[in-house]
Amino acid sequence: MLVIHDIDIDIDNSKEVKFMIHNRVEAAKKAQEAHKQNILRSLEHRLEVARAKSDDNLVRQIEAEIRYFG
Repeated sequence: MLVIHDIDIDIDNSKEVKFMIHNRVEAAKKAQEAHKQNILRSLEHRLEVARAKSDDNLVRQIEAEIRYFG
């Protein structure tokens, strides 16, 4: 989660500054969500491989990881 506290800006709070800050926050949120989706996609692939190999211990471990990230 992205948290920003007490930002001091030495220029007036114009619409341009607010727009730039908003864009950066939105870009960070999108990047964070994309990263999470990539992790989940990788875990799903690993789960398929573990199931194909009938590795029950690994299947349980990966399922736990998916629950954690999901």
